[in-house]
Amino acid sequence: MRYVTLPFLITILLLTAACRSDFDTVASDGKLAFSRDIIYLDTVFSNIGSSTYRLKVYNRSKKDITIPSIKLERGLLSKYRMTVDGRQDNQGKLFTNVTLLAKDSLYIFIETTASSTDANASDYLYTDKIEFDSGQNLQTIPLVTLVKDAFFLYPQRFADGTTETLPLIDGQKLNGFYLDPKDPINGNELHFTNQKAYVIYGYAAVPKGKTVLFDAGSRVYFHNNSGLVVTENATLQINGTPSTTNALENQVIFEADRLEPEYANLPGQWGTIWLTKGSTNHSITHLTIKNATIGLRIQDNDGTTVSIKNSQIYNCANYGILAQTARIEAQNLAINGAGIAALSCYYGGDYQFTHATFNNNWNNNSHLAVAISNHQDSPATDTKDLTKATFNNCIIYGNNTNELQLSSKPTAAFNYQFNHCLLKFNPKSTQAQYQFQTDPSHYTGIILNQNPNFLNTTKNKLHIDATSGAYAKGNPAYLIPLDILGSSRTLPPDLGAYQSNEFKK
Repeated sequence: MRYVTLPFLITILLLTAACRSDFDTVASDGKLAFSRDIIYLDTVFSNIGSSTYRLKVYNRSKKDITIPSIKLERGLLSKYRMTVDGRQDNQGKLFTNVTLLAKDSLYIFIETTASSTDANASDYLYTDKIEFDSGQNLQTIPLVTLVKDAFFLYPQRFADGTTETLPLIDGQKLNGFYLDPKDPINGNELHFTNQKAYVIYGYAAVPKGKTVLFDAGSRVYFHNNSGLVVTENATLQINGTPSTTNALENQVIFEADRLEPEYANLPGQWGTIWLTKGSTNHSITHLTIKNATIGLRIQDNDGTTVSIKNSQIYNCANYGILAQTARIEAQNLAINGAGIAALSCYYGGDYQFTHATFNNNWNNNSHLAVAISNHQDSPATDTKDLTKATFNNCIIYGNNTNELQLSSKPTAAFNYQFNHCLLKFNPKSTQAQYQFQTDPSHYTGIILNQNPNFLNTTKNKLHIDATSGAYAKGNPAYLIPLDILGSSRTLPPDLGAYQSNEFKK
């Protein structure tokens, strides 16, 4: 048997390595290629870390190269940080002698944590550059981030490591806190202004008997598992006004705190606006809600009416509005997309919707645009009177065969009326509550299964034009003079929240 000595093995390995061309590199010649010419890190909140963004660097040549340096122009003072090919040298600011093989590539991952004081005062942009090499071989990739200044509202963390929680609400325990009218840092937390954005972590609750007020143009961003709770005898007052641009500058907007483009229409990023049992005198005007689990949850309000005007709710994981034994009067309301129902009014109540658009193109076959009942799902024998469910000059549509559900039990009243509405429903139904053309006590001027030809439901544009089945089909008796955008309605008016003269390509 022959034995190979260790020195001999080492010699062989060294000779082999010396013969390998991929250990011989040349200096970079300034001809690197990149997957992007500029990196926008989108919008971040002051002192909150961004998502991670990726840049791919290519060596198109036939030679292995060494990049002498990859660094941030601002150096160690930069608010950006990088990972280069798995390395995090010098706090992610400076990397030297980075090898890139022929016809190969490497990844650079970029993040930032910047404050509003770091950004330009004029445009709130924080910028830097990634520099590859130097001198005649210098190549740069600009970095740009918009930094929003914000108030941050969150539960208190105690010395023992526990976090503030709210008392049980309808049997549910919520991680949250009460808004403080005299907070030492944020001031009056019950008055949301348009001076800064607000970012909420956990459920912000309005104390008993208090009113939370939202000025026109205020912006509220909710973290995951967050929302707003209006408690007993407390009031929600949203005072948005008409906007003149697509920026909706005067709307009050509730949305998630993930501002990257890929999250723009992602449902279920935060919880809900919950008007709990006994809350009172709510007024909602020019409000936009996006990407919640339940947009508005309205439960057993105390007999006062929840007024909703010129508002829109988009891309909710479960419901746009979930109302239980509630009282709602809504005008110029648009709801688009929900995993279960755009509008669900269950266990009785009193409801009137005029010039509203309910559309649901969810990607399952069990969703609805509108569901109305006078009972609970469990136990289904528990009923409450539905004293009124009236829809005037409305559109109820979606991509399912039937987008309307009426479910009743005989032990409670079930009063419903649809006046001059466009409905998506299988016309062959023999059930008594769906006799749209032969039941004048519940239906007048019904248009079945005509396409409203919305501008773009994917982008939440529920505008219509003269080709729409809802065009000029409204009854002037139910006219709301201005549409959701503040434009005058003509006679006869169009159905839904949008008058057709607002149609824009």
